[in-house]
Amino acid sequence: MEEPFDCIIVGGGIAGLSAAMTLARGGARFLLIERGEFCGAKNVSGGVLWGTDLQRLVPGYADDPDAGFERFVNHRRLTFLDDDSAFSVDFKSTRFDEKPYGGVTVLRAVFDAWLAGKVQQAIDESPYPDESFLATDVLVEEVLMEDGRAVGIRAGDEEFRANCVLLAEGVNNLLTRQVGLENPFVDADHVAVGVKEVLRMDVDRLADRFQLCGRSGLTNEFVGAATKGVEGGGFLYTNRDSLSVGLVIGMKDLREKGGTPYDLLNHFKAHPAIRDMIQGAETVEYSAHVVSTGDIRGLPKELYGDGVLIAGEAAHLLMNAGKAIQGMDYAMRSGMLAAETVLEARKAGDFSSAMMSNYRKALDASYIMHDMRSFQDAVHLLHSEPMFSNVPNVLCDFGRQFFAVRSEPTPKALSMMHAAVKRHASYWDLVKLGIKAARAL
Repeated sequence: MEEPFDCIIVGGGIAGLSAAMTLARGGARFLLIERGEFCGAKNVSGGVLWGTDLQRLVPGYADDPDAGFERFVNHRRLTFLDDDSAFSVDFKSTRFDEKPYGGVTVLRAVFDAWLAGKVQQAIDESPYPDESFLATDVLVEEVLMEDGRAVGIRAGDEEFRANCVLLAEGVNNLLTRQVGLENPFVDADHVAVGVKEVLRMDVDRLADRFQLCGRSGLTNEFVGAATKGVEGGGFLYTNRDSLSVGLVIGMKDLREKGGTPYDLLNHFKAHPAIRDMIQGAETVEYSAHVVSTGDIRGLPKELYGDGVLIAGEAAHLLMNAGKAIQGMDYAMRSGMLAAETVLEARKAGDFSSAMMSNYRKALDASYIMHDMRSFQDAVHLLHSEPMFSNVPNVLCDFGRQFFAVRSEPTPKALSMMHAAVKRHASYWDLVKLGIKAARAL
């Protein structure tokens, strides 16, 4: 029998590739299996990779003109929408120009393929260049279990053995369920539908419209009328020569209120504020997929077992507390931490559940679980009905009054706010919401 791999990684997304890079540099023998034709082929996400872990994986990436990211983020905007108005909180800083960047926009088909190339370079430079592999266009059908321990995988008629298996299969985590670490069905409250279009736009027009310089970029999140009363919000991110525009919509609320993701996206794009931003752009890609909501109650029962670890969205590691949608950075860090645990296990010759538990300890000590626990109230608040109805309506009503200049006496701002609140909510409701927000954030 051939010697087993130290680790088999299932999934060639950011979590799997980050783990592979760490294992290659740590001198481990591994097999990464991706069911797409290439890493990134089946990934439809177009968003922001936050944080600086990319610098750890690919030092100096920011100075490479051929690096797989689109733009670095130095301009942030949060916009509240009612049916015909937009009220924005806008922030831009040259401090965000400093390297390593705190956030970069990516198109996953491009980014993942580029990162896979960097992983292959690391394999070529590792002690086992001929014994570690990136295998694409392969569907893993089963995790092989013996006496309750993961010992490899089955793909078609082929079986591959390993000392441990790292599941980085994404939110549709069938293998995680097969090994018993996830319930057969995920509560609809804990998942959402992400629907997105990529809109191509001339580079010069894009730069002029969004005040971009060089490779700088803008991220814009939207709450309110974007979703026609369905729980969720919208986003717009600038890429090199395109825009990523879309919605993240609560699965349960969408099911109960009806409509389709595509209809809601068209409604969002037709809003006056969005319409002006995307005018003249050409739709070149449409995609939809399931995402986690960031509710910590949606995490699997455990993230490790005998010979098995779970990373990235397979573990439902994602959070949207209002200021950013964090998922890819969680995938990257969790993949790195999982691989570091594998390297420790390899050194000790012990891949038992007790050793694998070091991954959970490292994850709990990281910013991922710290933030997911600290900001759960913010996650729940963001998904509450007033945040996509009363609050945007009050702010936009106030904005229409405050910024209007008429040939008549002008009321004070406090009177304007009082009138807006009276039309759309109550002071008591807003006070309670404000207290919750202050505690949550």
